Amino acid sequence: MEGTTKGSATDVEGHYALSGLQPGKYTILVRYIGYQSKTISDVEVKAGATTPLDITLGQSESKALSEVVIKATYRQESVGALYAIQKNSVSISDGISSELIRRSPDRNTSDVLKRVSGATIQDNKFVVVRGLSDRYNTASLDGSPLPSTEPNRKAFSFDIVPSNLIDNIIISKTATPDLSGDFAGGNVQILTKDIPEQNFVTVGIGYSYNNQSTFKDFKSGYRNASDYFGFDDGTRKLVSNFPTTTQIVNRQLTPTQTIQSIRSLNNDFNVYNNKALPGQNYQLTIGNVKEIGANKNRFGTTIALTYRNSQTIAPDQIQRFSDFDYVSSINKFSTNVGALANFAYSFGKNKITLKNLYNRVFDDQFTYRTGKNLGTGGETGDNHYYAYDLLEKGLFKTNLEGEHQIGEKNSKLKWNLGYSNVTNDQPDQRKVNYRSSAPGQPYIAQVTGLQKENARLFSHLNENIYSGKVDYNLPVDFLGKSNLKVGVSSQYRQRDFAARFLGLVYNNPDQSNLERPISTLFGPNIINAGYYNLDELSNPTDTYYAKSYTNSGYAMLDSKLNEKLRIVYGLRVEKFDLNLRTAETNQTQPRSKLDNLDFLPSVNLTYALTQKANFRASYSRTVARPEFRELANFAYYDYELLATVQGEPTLKRTTIDNADLRYEFYPAAGQIFSVSAFYKKFANAIEPIIDDRNSSTTISYFNSKSAYVYGFELEARKSLDFIDESKFFKNTTAYANFSINRSKVTNPDDGIVRLEKSRPLVGQSPYVINAGLTHTEMDNKLSLNILFNRLGKRIFYAGGSTYPSVWESPRNVLDLQVGYKVIKNRGEIKLSGSDILNQKYNFTYELDGKPYVPSGLGNIFRNYNWGANYSLSFNYSF
Repeated sequence: MEGTTKGSATDVEGHYALSGLQPGKYTILVRYIGYQSKTISDVEVKAGATTPLDITLGQSESKALSEVVIKATYRQESVGALYAIQKNSVSISDGISSELIRRSPDRNTSDVLKRVSGATIQDNKFVVVRGLSDRYNTASLDGSPLPSTEPNRKAFSFDIVPSNLIDNIIISKTATPDLSGDFAGGNVQILTKDIPEQNFVTVGIGYSYNNQSTFKDFKSGYRNASDYFGFDDGTRKLVSNFPTTTQIVNRQLTPTQTIQSIRSLNNDFNVYNNKALPGQNYQLTIGNVKEIGANKNRFGTTIALTYRNSQTIAPDQIQRFSDFDYVSSINKFSTNVGALANFAYSFGKNKITLKNLYNRVFDDQFTYRTGKNLGTGGETGDNHYYAYDLLEKGLFKTNLEGEHQIGEKNSKLKWNLGYSNVTNDQPDQRKVNYRSSAPGQPYIAQVTGLQKENARLFSHLNENIYSGKVDYNLPVDFLGKSNLKVGVSSQYRQRDFAARFLGLVYNNPDQSNLERPISTLFGPNIINAGYYNLDELSNPTDTYYAKSYTNSGYAMLDSKLNEKLRIVYGLRVEKFDLNLRTAETNQTQPRSKLDNLDFLPSVNLTYALTQKANFRASYSRTVARPEFRELANFAYYDYELLATVQGEPTLKRTTIDNADLRYEFYPAAGQIFSVSAFYKKFANAIEPIIDDRNSSTTISYFNSKSAYVYGFELEARKSLDFIDESKFFKNTTAYANFSINRSKVTNPDDGIVRLEKSRPLVGQSPYVINAGLTHTEMDNKLSLNILFNRLGKRIFYAGGSTYPSVWESPRNVLDLQVGYKVIKNRGEIKLSGSDILNQKYNFTYELDGKPYVPSGLGNIFRNYNWGANYSLSFNYSF
């Protein structure tokens, strides 16, 4: 610090701190070997506040002994730092920062991701990048891989991670050798916060109103107090001494044991009616940083707790196709509890970080469905269907990471050890249907036989993931100034899954009991009288065990051939082994085994057209491996899809060749204009396949011989000061990204005649539009943010022999947020609206772009909406 005796050295990441300064303006001098020195003037330090200053240095042009000092102001240097972050990435990538997240009404990571260029969200939680569904994308949290959180698909549910815990998100759309090779659309990298800039305590509280749910009649099944904290109290689960499958199937229980076993189940089938409460959102975040010793080593802590609860209603979901004419009321009670504890110690040229995340999602859904099923009740029949469906998801993740600068050449060694545990439980999914044969006739409970459509499902998924990697970066003189980076990594996944399909089967000739209302159908008196048998649907494939090993090594060279041309190229080698087996009986069951060695080259070229513009080109080969669930032969009846989902043990891994071009221009800090084009060719693409030749539909998977995707992306973020130089336009920024995608996959030639020989990939939108407008006033005290999103028509559900594909229609999504800072800018009040237009989600059967109704009642697969949400929140930082 010029004019004083104070100074500081940066840590291994380039971070630094100068403390103990009196309020005032200062000039800072920055030096680094091999780079031009720089002085930054007008750096203002205020009492009790931290002044952030990120600095960029240019490489020295000459080997002469005379020193060249570049001069800049504080404002200019802040601008330059933003340029460096935006321009200097190795691969083609897009991202979003914590500041932009803070200014949006987004509550979780899935909401945030739809703001990223080329990214969309399916089912409000699964990411689609460049038109490629979740199974072609991978995710990492703080440098280690994230597992699939879903029991029936390869996908990470991004609604698990609360947005306020995120530092930034980057989606790498092209591969480099130091990234995992298991993706085709994007590699989503989520970074959480570690060392804060200053000590703080932030408290947040928020409430939300849903225009079709809040204070309306909310129906639900059994509820207990612990549900509000994200945990079942255990009353829904099977007791520890519940009879085994063998005992039930082989009729080894006495009548008394049968009654005792049935009584141990939760037989409360009452439908409770309450008023839906407003959504609740509470946050507590604590940050602490300490300087230790004469060298001012830094120890930082960030601890956060989050809580969300919502009660939402989709009152009139319509399903009108084939033999079905249903209207459903869906009531969803959802609790999300999260905790983060990150610790980091920076000393000299070293940094050690321990990051921990725990999150739990408790989704309890009650569905009441009425209407016709021509296949079972004819034209005059009617149904009353009840479904009580609780899903509990848990994620625990811990990550230990070290970064060390070594030797005079400033080489870097980085290592990472990670452990993750994922649980996914359905402790008692219950389904009961009443049928009336004609108007005026009684409704009879369909419990005289057991099928998966009316069984009680108890399932448990537990997965452990162990990972480790080491990266070494060494500056070398080869083809000019270059960086050699080599590394190795390993990952071990182990999953156990078990499901039981139980049911109470009525065994008494007195059929009048079947007319009982749902609340007393399984009452104590009828159970104690022995009117029900305990039955179970048993299949060895209902249990499976899986493990996989992925061992990788890579070498890459980052070479700056001249002042304008930079090339990053290398090779990644991945060895993948997978074994999956189901429970065995006397007959050998299907098993899956994969043993692949993949060589994955990549090259990324960047040409600096000007100081503000880049041209990029890249080629890479990547893979997409089958997920455990896609291989497991377990059959799961999805009562919402009215279909059975089943894996295919013979799936192969997919190989993808990727090519990308991109022009990017950065006119000013935080502003961008970019145009991209990409092409992807798939061999053995993994896609869903439908068998609907019989009365019940089955969804499985297959390897297509070939498939391709190509598209264009355009992104722009620009201040409106070009319209007028007034303060209003200078403080207004417009943002938009637009993408056009095309794809084609060929259905298998397996002797089955299908309506579609080829189609787009499932989940691929032909276009995606994101747009936004931000404005600030009163020295940033008042902020306004308007966001718009629209997706083109895309396939939700692939077609079969009887019916073509189900297409999801476009819908316009408009979000709004107004923020106002109070109490000396320490507090902020935010009024937000999300999905204000509340347009319906509409899914229909179509063939060649036209509605398809071969027979039956219509072509509406699903039609519903969840309402518009309006929230008021207050955050205060101590």
